[in-house]
Amino acid sequence: MPGSVLAVTAHPDDLELWVGGTLALHAQHATVVGAVQSHDPIRDAEAQASAKVLGIDVGLHPRLDAATIGALIRQHRPDVLITHPMDDVHPDHRAAAKAVLAGLPEAHIATGFPRRLYTCDSYNSLTLNGPVTASVIIDVTTTYEQKMRALAEHRSQPITEHFGPMAETLSALWGARIGTARAEAFLPLPILGRLPAAAHL
Repeated sequence: MPGSVLAVTAHPDDLELWVGGTLALHAQHATVVGAVQSHDPIRDAEAQASAKVLGIDVGLHPRLDAATIGALIRQHRPDVLITHPMDDVHPDHRAAAKAVLAGLPEAHIATGFPRRLYTCDSYNSLTLNGPVTASVIIDVTTTYEQKMRALAEHRSQPITEHFGPMAETLSALWGARIGTARAEAFLPLPILGRLPAAAHL
């Protein structure tokens, strides 16, 4: 069965946009925690409401630095850790990913967790170095509507005009690549030189 998940993202709506379907899928069988940088009272409240829709826990942190990431790993001991691409087009996303890489080694040596590390999709599946590379594609057809309801909780953001249509396009694209209606894309990264085999994220 899927193991516990810690997803570290820069903005309150990133969890839903990039990995919402996968988080909801894993939450059916395991503990799922989202770690998001706190913004303002409105966006933080939206994040909490959205997490309830996904069936996950969310922590809002003043900053997501290496120390925070290390503490979260020690606290939650996730089987899987997900973050943004290292070369994401958004500087806040790159900063969150950099913090994960900085905070992970010491915590992993101390705890043995996470066992697997993945990066997620980005805006129109593009990074600073070209198209997103994804060797793991998860079928989220059964949780897609849940993902979109969660994304819609972010009413202060341009969901209807921008993020919603992009999520629809990307999920259909990745779904087509594995012969299903909706999917989300991931790239495994090595943890201290190891890429373990896994049947799930």
